[in-house]
Amino acid sequence: MKRNYWPLFFIGIFSFVFAMIVWTIMSASKVPVNKDETFLTSYQDVDNNYNKIVHSNENFENKYDFKLSVNGKQFGLVYKDMFLAQRVIEKVSKHKDIFNFGTKNEVNITVSDKKTGKNIENFDVKLRISRPTNHDATMDFNEKQFKVDLPLKGNWNITGQVKVADDIGYFYIKSNAR
Repeated sequence: MKRNYWPLFFIGIFSFVFAMIVWTIMSASKVPVNKDETFLTSYQDVDNNYNKIVHSNENFENKYDFKLSVNGKQFGLVYKDMFLAQRVIEKVSKHKDIFNFGTKNEVNITVSDKKTGKNIENFDVKLRISRPTNHDATMDFNEKQFKVDLPLKGNWNITGQVKVADDIGYFYIKSNAR
């Protein structure tokens, strides 16, 4: 009598595939999820309101001069880094190497009125310095001047918003600590 092993082969394949599905689900559920919070909001909110954000930045820049200074290097309301990969930043960006590892990094934010040229003191700022990979070293600031010591070398992002009266400006800078 000849035995037919095909049913056992199909049962074996089905069992293997089922075991791999269970393993994939269990492995994926153990991995931490880090939300992207560009401009200190969810990526869905940025997607839905991107045109409003750009328009808000244009209005803000028409009225005010915004300067974000990190270790003496000055930036305006830069936000186009959000479209660039970290490797591009490392190779061609003017924003690379703005942080120093092992020393205090000095951050200053100033806003002045374009019409009068006077500095504005009554503005709110929300600023986040974080790693692009996870939120283990995320630091939030509301001060206009502060010093920060970065705990790790490598890539870092600065994101945030500045508010004067009803006008809001958004910024996003990718850089690294060397």
